Amino acid sequence: MFDSHAHLNHQHFQADRAEVLLRAREAGLTGLVNVGWDVGSSRLAVALAQPEEGIYAAVGIHPHHAADASANDYAALVGLARRQEVVAIGETGLDFFRNLSPRDAQVEAFCRHIELAAEAGLPLIVHDREAHEEIFAILARHAPPGLRIVLHCYSAGPDLLDEAMARGYWIGLSCNVTYPKATGLREVARRVPAERLLLETDCPYLPPQSKRGRRNEPAFLRDALMTISAVRDCPVALVERQTETSARDFFGL
Repeated sequence: MFDSHAHLNHQHFQADRAEVLLRAREAGLTGLVNVGWDVGSSRLAVALAQPEEGIYAAVGIHPHHAADASANDYAALVGLARRQEVVAIGETGLDFFRNLSPRDAQVEAFCRHIELAAEAGLPLIVHDREAHEEIFAILARHAPPGLRIVLHCYSAGPDLLDEAMARGYWIGLSCNVTYPKATGLREVARRVPAERLLLETDCPYLPPQSKRGRRNEPAFLRDALMTISAVRDCPVALVERQTETSARDFFGL
């Protein structure tokens, strides 16, 4: 299994990070990308990276923190993006559900991340919550051809899947695909081509249905894998191999 979006750099893992990784290895984890949401968490993601053991980093500023980002913060991201442990820029994007930063600040930050990803030659991890039309429009205007883009924790529903596929985006599905009411996500899981499908936990958030109320962790990715295998009517081992190959293609590993 390859967890394409995790936050083991989160304080919720500070006390038992080594044990969490051990459980993940025992569950079959072979690769993981820790994703930053501000400069501090991005630096920690880089510090935790162990490429020889399949642990990588992504660096970025989440839309929640867009209004607080300074010129020095963006300069720090530019420097971090040069590190060999860094395999993506993000997460970035728009969150029009919580609106913790003004929308214009979110848009500006998103565009700066797109520019950084293009300059660094790295893929882009996109956070999209209640901003589907705006996300697609900004990417159409500002993302250069060939930029690899994943719609992390995909929430745009089946109706926008064909457009996402036509644009060449990857789709990241999290453990919420296991939730009883997530019929739209399971429809996406059934339809997305294997070469464009990434699995992720987004831990410590979004634990699978069998672990609701608990901190999510990479070992729980198998719950999402089992659900997706069932809806695709494919053997678990096949989906596991396909999604790992897709992740390695996306991150250029």
